[in-house]
Amino acid sequence: MKDNKSDRPKNIRKISNKKITPKPPRFNIMWLYAIVIIALLVVPTILNSGGGKQISSQRFQNEMLKAHDVDKIVAYKDGDLVVGEVYIKKDSLQRKPQYADVRDQRSFNISSGPQYTITDASYESLKQTVASVEKDLPDSQKTPIQFTQHENLLSNWLVQGVIFMVLFAIVWLYIMRRMSGSGGGPGGQIFSIGKSKATLFDKEAQVNVTFNDVAGLQEAKEEVMEIVDFLKNPKKYTNLGGKIPKGALLVGSPGTGKTLMAKAVAGEAQVPFFSLSGSDFVEMFVGVGASRVRDLFRQAKDKAPCIIFIDEIDAIGRARGKNNIVGGNDERENTLNQLLVEMDGFGTDSGIIILAATNRPDVLDSALLRPGRFDRQISIDKPDLVGREQIFKVHLGPLKLAEEVDAKKLSAQTPGFAGAEIANVCNEAALIAARRDKPAVDMQDFQDAIDRVIGGLEKKNKIISPEEKRIVAYHEAGHAIAGWFLEHADPLVKVSIVPRGVAALGYAQYLPREQFLHTTEQLKDEMVVSMGGRVAEDIVFGKISTGALSDLERITKLAYAMVKIYGMNDKVGNLSFYDPQGEYQFNKPYSDTTAELIDAEVRVLIDAVYQRTKDLLNEKRAGLELLAAKLLEKEVLFQSDLEELLGKRPFDNRTAYDKFVNGEAALNPEVDNNAIPESVTNPQADRIDGQETKV
Repeated sequence: MKDNKSDRPKNIRKISNKKITPKPPRFNIMWLYAIVIIALLVVPTILNSGGGKQISSQRFQNEMLKAHDVDKIVAYKDGDLVVGEVYIKKDSLQRKPQYADVRDQRSFNISSGPQYTITDASYESLKQTVASVEKDLPDSQKTPIQFTQHENLLSNWLVQGVIFMVLFAIVWLYIMRRMSGSGGGPGGQIFSIGKSKATLFDKEAQVNVTFNDVAGLQEAKEEVMEIVDFLKNPKKYTNLGGKIPKGALLVGSPGTGKTLMAKAVAGEAQVPFFSLSGSDFVEMFVGVGASRVRDLFRQAKDKAPCIIFIDEIDAIGRARGKNNIVGGNDERENTLNQLLVEMDGFGTDSGIIILAATNRPDVLDSALLRPGRFDRQISIDKPDLVGREQIFKVHLGPLKLAEEVDAKKLSAQTPGFAGAEIANVCNEAALIAARRDKPAVDMQDFQDAIDRVIGGLEKKNKIISPEEKRIVAYHEAGHAIAGWFLEHADPLVKVSIVPRGVAALGYAQYLPREQFLHTTEQLKDEMVVSMGGRVAEDIVFGKISTGALSDLERITKLAYAMVKIYGMNDKVGNLSFYDPQGEYQFNKPYSDTTAELIDAEVRVLIDAVYQRTKDLLNEKRAGLELLAAKLLEKEVLFQSDLEELLGKRPFDNRTAYDKFVNGEAALNPEVDNNAIPESVTNPQADRIDGQETKV
């Protein structure tokens, strides 16, 4: 076989012949500390070990025994002789000059002893020597003599020392591993507490989410895709004199897809992507947050071009100076200050782009939002009809569906739903179909899933007394009647007296309009619909129950909003005391007189709504009785059932659902500017017995 060595690239041979010398491991100064600690513990033991200074029998008898300075004698056999360890009394040892030689030689713990040793022929001989010197002393003052089995001092000390060293090494290694973060890696606990906790996604740990997985956010997706293009083709923009934006802030309600959009950026950009949460900067130690910010940007500069994503940035980006303790050190403010410096400190050509997400942009510091830090604020709103249809198509893909399932109908039945809620509906529908042993997921499963997401788990086995069930039926019938005969009320889709959720005894679902603005007449009609349940109880039974808690809560909030925020009251005038950032938490921006006027006007408004609702239900009392009786019979009624009992709604305005399902609404919002806009309300779920109404 022919050798092709000559065809090999020369540079490969050079690399293979080059001797690579591994870098020696870095010396850890903690081992030096360990050696010092061991020395301090072991040296005194060594100095204090041993049998003491050897002396003659004459000195022992004349200087020590006769002077009564001996505390005790411990004797042991050493070959053919007996060795006696002499312990001197503490007072004599420290005071008398004849023991100075021991004090000078034993600087550590001189009183621990033994200080001297003597030898004798036998144990009996040693006892006779001591007894002859102390024969005139009483027994209580005589020196005690103990006989013990001698152990080799050197071997004993070595065994104890080895055991001590092994235990100390094990404990020390454990502490070192804990302090260095599970084996010395980055992100440790003590010595690496100031290190960044960001998770790095690069070629080795790549995210598989792409922009194809993000549906219903076309405008936001285009903005973010342009940022990705900045990193891939920077010269395309810099050649014309433009500067790459430093940061983009994703703003939107919970569940709209902010984090999903960031994951798609990480999957599409093909550059290092640092991901962390705003709370990762905050610790109980002062200065840790700022240190982590510095370390994060140091790592990002080494990996540039790259992207930094900070989720829930409001954890550290709150407006400074709010609720600050006088003389205190606010760690969040220090972290924010360092973040502001780092964001505006690196050059525009460094290739570092910061993405951040929050659902509370109103509490962020103004210095963080200015151009030069976050040049763009990308709004990720709840999807409209077309967006919800696209999101449903994404989540319906993995499911086995029946032929009747239509994403367009599902999107029309879920106004105000965010992407996370749509994903939950699809998952719940699949679980319900599997529980019923169906081969595919049909529309009924999706209807039940929507009901469960809005109203909670259905509880048919809940024991309710006939009287309570009758109250619930009239309560829900009151809501339905008020909504059916009011022009600006949302059309009813379904009403049920089957218990749901924790304590929801009744449930009514409406189909809100897809609109941005609400007029005074619309808000008043909504209040009348909410008041229908309480008024129906009062009319039919002559008494009221606690079931209208959520209704009254919603009415009160809406009434105060009309008077105090939206300027919809003649006496208060065109004033708004809206306070999104909590600036007036302790000092209200109006006087006590104005506060009394606001309370009075709210009460007048609610009383007028109550009287209007009462007049309407008295007028439609026959329909109320029919609807309540039908509810007690069937427990669940739909829009078609109401049409049979009450007739068609006396209004010609068609809902967005009818227009969209029948193909009359524009499918492309970019072409038709009058396409159905985003909803500002969710399907209303009226809940009885104190459950909060979803709006």
